[in-house]
Amino acid sequence: SAMGCKNCCSICLQCLFGYETNVMLVINNKGVGALFRLIQFLIIAYVAVYVCWIQRAYQDTDSVISSVSTKVKGNILTNTSIEGVHVWDVPEYVIPPQGEKSFLVLTNVIQTPGQTQSKCPECESDSDCIEGHTEVHGNGVQTGHCVQYSDTIKTCEVQAWCPLENDTIIPKPALLGAAEHFTVLIKNNIQYPKFSFRKRNLLHHINSTYLKNCTFDRKTDPHCPIFRLGHMVTEAGEDFSIMALKGGIIGIFIDWNCDLDFPERFCIPKYSFSRLDNKNPENNIAPGYNFRFAKYYKNNKSIETRTLIKAFGIRFDVIVFGMVTAICDWVMLTCMKDRDQYAKRKFIHLNQNGDSVPLVSKS
Repeated sequence: SAMGCKNCCSICLQCLFGYETNVMLVINNKGVGALFRLIQFLIIAYVAVYVCWIQRAYQDTDSVISSVSTKVKGNILTNTSIEGVHVWDVPEYVIPPQGEKSFLVLTNVIQTPGQTQSKCPECESDSDCIEGHTEVHGNGVQTGHCVQYSDTIKTCEVQAWCPLENDTIIPKPALLGAAEHFTVLIKNNIQYPKFSFRKRNLLHHINSTYLKNCTFDRKTDPHCPIFRLGHMVTEAGEDFSIMALKGGIIGIFIDWNCDLDFPERFCIPKYSFSRLDNKNPENNIAPGYNFRFAKYYKNNKSIETRTLIKAFGIRFDVIVFGMVTAICDWVMLTCMKDRDQYAKRKFIHLNQNGDSVPLVSKS
């Protein structure tokens, strides 16, 4: 009917042009109100304590980029039946003399002086003597002759550097055990590219006078970058005199975990030390750390001669790690009262020609 159509059109017009608004109903009930406030408090506590404080969800992070240089100082005087009086200085006992993230300090040596290219009995060989044959663990090339090694033993003759090395007897105490008192200066520069943050472990208060007199001590001088070798080994839970016999590996850890929400002066390195090689006597076939090198010269007959040195030492590996955190850009751009000033410095706007244009502040 016409009346029905009119009512239908009226309802459609009301739906099309009607305006809706929310109505807040306030219930004066202490129980319901207390429950509502408790829920609000729990939500705020979760965001403030767990998300912001514990998880640091408002912060951004970056990993460290690092460079390291080391310099060892010290001298040792030895007096042995093989070499007599000898002073060991940095070029001899530190390899390399100016290290980077790793350096080795000799602590014990077995010397075989006066070796020349000649023929001598191979003390460890008990196989058939075959000319030209080379034992993997031998000292030279067999000549094919079986020669007298001692009153009761015959063995194969080899072409090698003779006399052969005897490394079965290790000097005790360690010949260069005084290296315990040497010091090493560690210079470490780090940067966090995301935050354009750079720093070094030579902090602002460190000058040349301070460096001449300081030595790292966790309680009295934890910021000094000069470390006594024996002290580092002790902090790693080891005895230097024992470790010096056969060598080993010590890790020097520099921790740069910083929070850039705080002033830059609070971002300081923390040092720790640990032994890295396997010292467990059970199933430890090749303990310690050793290698061989030789010093070459010509004797009075102009024959090439060398002193073979089996060197035992402690290798120090500098390991830098850390992560920096700082308040993230979203918070700075949305929540801070100076967000417009931050945005001006955060973003560079370019026009069609590629020229930078200033950002207009929102009013």
